[in-house]
Amino acid sequence: MSTWHDVGNVKDLKLRKKKAVEIDDTPIALFYVGSTVYALNDICIHEERRLSKGTLLFGKVICPGHQWKFDPATGEPEDQDGCQPTYAVRVAEDGTISVSLDPAAKTADSGVVTTA
Repeated sequence: MSTWHDVGNVKDLKLRKKKAVEIDDTPIALFYVGSTVYALNDICIHEERRLSKGTLLFGKVICPGHQWKFDPATGEPEDQDGCQPTYAVRVAEDGTISVSLDPAAKTADSGVVTTA
């Protein structure tokens, strides 16, 4: 069974579109793209910069280091090798965002949740 950690409310994320949180010493970047919440490891695999300090443009997360572009759903970088770790997300009816670091949770819950 996966452990879920409450990390904020979707109302706040809708305003800013991104948020940095930490779960068990793991830095997480939350992104709100369209009507979907995504969670990626906040430290870029390339330059070790915080993705939460980067930009969202055309549905991509852009690292502030060398502007690598990541798909927030898969963690795949555009035209680069490697993969940014992603995490399972769920949003409760009251808007509470929860993230699980458990890989099994991502498989079971697809890693993203569309909000109303």
